[in-house]
Amino acid sequence: MRVLSGIQPSGSLHIGNFFGMMKSMIGWQEKSELFCFIVNLHALTTVSDGPLLAANTLEAAMDFLALGLDPEKSYFWVQGDVPEHAELTWILHNHTSMGLLERSHSYKDKIAKNLTPNHGLFAYPVLMAADILLYQANLVPVGRDQKQHLEIARDIAGSFNHVYGETFVLPEAGIDEELATIPGLDGQKMSKSYGNAIDIFLEKDELKRRVMAIVTDAKAVSDVKDPETCNIFGIYKLFVDDQAQSELRERYLKPGLKYSEVKKELVEIIWDYFAPYRDKRRYLAKNPDQVRQIMAAGAHKARAVAIVTMDAVREKVGLIY
Repeated sequence: MRVLSGIQPSGSLHIGNFFGMMKSMIGWQEKSELFCFIVNLHALTTVSDGPLLAANTLEAAMDFLALGLDPEKSYFWVQGDVPEHAELTWILHNHTSMGLLERSHSYKDKIAKNLTPNHGLFAYPVLMAADILLYQANLVPVGRDQKQHLEIARDIAGSFNHVYGETFVLPEAGIDEELATIPGLDGQKMSKSYGNAIDIFLEKDELKRRVMAIVTDAKAVSDVKDPETCNIFGIYKLFVDDQAQSELRERYLKPGLKYSEVKKELVEIIWDYFAPYRDKRRYLAKNPDQVRQIMAAGAHKARAVAIVTMDAVREKVGLIY
């Protein structure tokens, strides 16, 4: 089974990225044919600073490698290094109705948040469809907010298959129903664009500063507190087992809990959780050319798969003559 997913290099990767996508993707390399890539073409819809995008792309690659992604056990590359992504996108544009894109919730949400509308933002789902269909992926783990994009990819693949015959695998969505939206410092979904994220590889002083800034309610120490509505608890439980979660919940339900004390505990828990990966991350940061070589090799490996799909597509649409 082929499993595929990508992540945008739009800023330093944070614990929301890790628990929302990275951790499960790294796990897939042991039980499937894993295709994992950094979607720098998608990032162009929101990042207009070339040096920043280049730096973020390299940083994202370092983060994945440090956290355990093995390029020998998976396909790991940068989207823009495989030109077939862009070529297939253009072909699929011609099998995508305007109405399909106009119904995209993601586009509407971004416009509602005052992002400047442009064609890249509008046509984002077509590039995402090309990413998936190019590698004939069977399963695409996505968050609930990305489920519609996968449905659009299936619609586009179905339209193409109807015109030219069976060409693309129709991918299935892999949604972890147990994983709720990961809260940021302010209680909104953790996101770099909201400025409410806790980055994975922060220095400890900065980690402490951000954790201590987590927004809480105004209940007194003597009050009983609700763990299910608490931003600290929502982050804390990501890092501990069921027994530790249960013990913390019991503390919330009794008078005497201080949010400041739980925050201090959380700093240590996060710091210790990522400790096994920190040395490798520092090593990679000191050896960026080694990371570039790994990604170049990954692109070569991924392109060998992409070309098989594109040769069939080019012939069917008449680009081979």
